[in-house]
Amino acid sequence: MRSVFIHSHEVAKFDFGLGHPYKPERAIKAYELCRRYGVMDRPWMKTMAPKPIDTGLLSLFHDEEYLRLLREASTGKVTLDMLAHGIGSEDNPILPGIYEWSLMTAGATYIGMRLIVEGKADVVFNPLGGFHHARRDYAEGFCYVNDVAIAIADVMKSGLKVAFIDIDAHHCNGVQDAFYEEDRALVVSLHETGETLYPGTGRVEEIGGGKGVGYNINIPLAEGTDDEVFVYAFQEVVPPVIRAFEPDLVVAEIGADTLRSDPLTDLMLTNNAYQEVVKAIKGLSQPLLALGGGGYDIYRTARCWTLAWSILNEVEPEDEFAGVVGGMMFGPEMEVSSLYDVPRPTTGRVKEKAFARAKEAVEFIKSKVFPLHGIKR
Repeated sequence: MRSVFIHSHEVAKFDFGLGHPYKPERAIKAYELCRRYGVMDRPWMKTMAPKPIDTGLLSLFHDEEYLRLLREASTGKVTLDMLAHGIGSEDNPILPGIYEWSLMTAGATYIGMRLIVEGKADVVFNPLGGFHHARRDYAEGFCYVNDVAIAIADVMKSGLKVAFIDIDAHHCNGVQDAFYEEDRALVVSLHETGETLYPGTGRVEEIGGGKGVGYNINIPLAEGTDDEVFVYAFQEVVPPVIRAFEPDLVVAEIGADTLRSDPLTDLMLTNNAYQEVVKAIKGLSQPLLALGGGGYDIYRTARCWTLAWSILNEVEPEDEFAGVVGGMMFGPEMEVSSLYDVPRPTTGRVKEKAFARAKEAVEFIKSKVFPLHGIKR
């Protein structure tokens, strides 16, 4: 195995503002936890700093007028045209250096993709990647440049097939838009239903268009979805469609905003389900580029990403400070004294409704999409 963790303290220190929920520093905390738990020092592992993406690659997805406005916003200029493209909203504020920072985060994902495609790595993790909401000409959902769409579009030029698996709580509307009529990219997203959560897209009926019919799969989940429901929905759909599609590589957005503690979402997972799903993705036996995505409880997100890196490398984390008395816990002590969560299933009407919605989505996919891939029920 050859694995690469793409990281830069400098890039992760970029500040979206005190009141903004997106905190790039999560990546620093994850990196530090990986080191603390001894999962960053194996012979097959390498840490690599990102480089800015070639600006010419941005046009693989983004409109030039939008990019011009983003460059101007990065210098501090403010115009009404920017707001018409989502730049300057509450979610996507005008920030000095945001264009250059976006080039770095997109560059990290692009480097990861090239390492996979060129056979130089089997697993790459970019915690500061996964800006799956950015549209061709519109910034939204804390995303300015869609690193996912750019990297996939570039590798598809070589004739390779890519599967994108998104377990972030929010639907990957920008990536869906990019490949909705494409049969060389399979997009599969598990997310909280758009009835209760931004961006309001990702209905199960959105299965692609044109030659891409059947290559866009959404599994919208109800509020209160817990570990059991999430794992059920994943296992019923994702492994069969990935095996049928036979991608050359997998890109996975492993956001941690599905956790019950996340302040922006309504799902009720612990990191037990998160681990199980990451193990299943790793078990698909394809070269894998993993991207951080969302996660707004920064300490628990760092724990999830530490566990994910451990799973992707098939190593067990061991706390070097175990048994040491006095202030060695990470984050709020009562909650984050271990990497692992205690199982907390939901019950009653909440659980019943969540399971019913998941089963309904799975049944739709099995009846409408599976036959398009030759998958027997």
